[in-house]
Amino acid sequence: MPTVKEADCVGCGACADACPSDAITIGDIAVIDAGKCVDCGACIDECPAGAIE
Repeated sequence: MPTVKEADCVGCGACADACPSDAITIGDIAVIDAGKCVDCGACIDECPAGAIE
């Protein structure tokens, strides 16, 4: 499952918009719901800050 590097996340929401399973919510940073994540990697590809690995 992808993980968010908290220090790098700017909370822009690009990852949440790209997520096909609606597994990401945005507050101060992105939070990935492990129960909904399908490990597709779309969030990793869309993150402009490189904060998801």
